[in-house]
Amino acid sequence: MSLDPAHAALVRLVRDEGRRVLATLVRHVGDLQLAEDAVQDATVRALETWRRDGVPDEPRAWLTVAARRRAIDLIRREAARTGKEADAVELHAAESPEPGEQQDLLRLVFTCCHPALAVETQVALALRTLCGLSTAEVARALLVPEATMAKRLTRAKQKIARAGIPYRVPDDHELPDRLRGVLATAYLLFNEGYGPTGAPRPALVDEAVRLTRLLRELMPGEASVLGLLALELLLDSRRDARHDADGRPVLLADQDRGRWRAQLVQEGVILVGEGLRRSPDRPDPYVVQAAIAACHALAPRYAATDWDAVLSWYDVLLTVHDTPVVRLNRAVALGERDGVVAGLAAIDALVGLEDYPLWHASRAELLARSGRHAAAREAYDTALALPQDDAQRAHLRRRLSMTGRPPA
Repeated sequence: MSLDPAHAALVRLVRDEGRRVLATLVRHVGDLQLAEDAVQDATVRALETWRRDGVPDEPRAWLTVAARRRAIDLIRREAARTGKEADAVELHAAESPEPGEQQDLLRLVFTCCHPALAVETQVALALRTLCGLSTAEVARALLVPEATMAKRLTRAKQKIARAGIPYRVPDDHELPDRLRGVLATAYLLFNEGYGPTGAPRPALVDEAVRLTRLLRELMPGEASVLGLLALELLLDSRRDARHDADGRPVLLADQDRGRWRAQLVQEGVILVGEGLRRSPDRPDPYVVQAAIAACHALAPRYAATDWDAVLSWYDVLLTVHDTPVVRLNRAVALGERDGVVAGLAAIDALVGLEDYPLWHASRAELLARSGRHAAAREAYDTALALPQDDAQRAHLRRRLSMTGRPPA
């Protein structure tokens, strides 16, 4: 059943723009949990009001005002309960100058990525608060159970409150200690929006790129920042070619490269070169991933891809970022260069990915290409039985139907 227009507009606002409302409100009230509660209450009120009166011309501005008023109400209630004075806080909320949304976003992401928190907690908190992802989406992005993620987020917010972690962009000497978590947040935000296996959310992609550009302004010579921005631009250059007219994913091999955005490709390739020059002694994981993306971007057609170069870069990446997913990607590239037998052997040699749908889907693709359709169907069935979003599931069902048997 489809959502009515007012509800759909609210969902889009909360998921893709609500994080800006939250970032601004945190600056006003100085309390992350209070700001989240106020935004949530304002969201409920918006749904009721918009259904009755229609969606306002500027829904985010409407929600910002409603959330700010709700925050003041909550502060007053707490003041009445504890006997504390709330007027100063209310005055700050009403008169504090606006530094701009992007500055607010930077403040919030650096607050979430304080070194007092473990890196995985930093990333989880930033994805949940700054990026507007649900707890389930954050858990999926970080490959942990949803219940575990909910507890982790609660403890992180409590620690920020107890430790009095300031809501600000760090001084220059503090930036390196925060950078790892901030980069991981931007990377996962981009990945969630890019939807490599599911439905894309362009607003999240745009937000990730804006955040990374801001990081580059703060740290213009940092190789990791250059590499991440290059990676994002090179991947996003394919935006117009990644789906057909019906919204179905188009595989890289089948994309119309004439629809790739040449300006983003050019900027991304230049950034790759700069990132490589900035990291001559030790490869940077983001720069190397961007170099792999550049190999694809510079190939005039899929058949002309320099798979030797791709595999070489994957070998470099494994020296600094050896994960099962990287090894899976390398195995797929090996299958393109040396054939399905070599690719399948490399995929089957991997361990730890039995619960990862793309491991089974990658096996299924190569099995189907080798003519082993029964085995391919079995692999697709296994992939479909694992948790994933609806868009990814629909894509796997289409691929399954191409092996000669309609999906169940």
